[in-house]
Amino acid sequence: MCTEVCPHQVFDMDGGTARIVDKDSCMECGACAMNCPAKAIEVNAGTGCAVAIITGWLTGREPTCGCGDGGC
Repeated sequence: MCTEVCPHQVFDMDGGTARIVDKDSCMECGACAMNCPAKAIEVNAGTGCAVAIITGWLTGREPTCGCGDGGC
């Protein structure tokens, strides 16, 4: 399910198992964890890009999450 619900295609399938292939693109939305039938993944919200975007919205500043173009 994580390969289907991830908006940034962080996961790929490898022999029937999902693998993280692009950790830096994760925006910590939690869709993978909420949709994992095996509860095999945990997302610590508020530790990266998603927080930068929300903080930017709230403060009126450009997000600085290390995504290169100011947003993810």
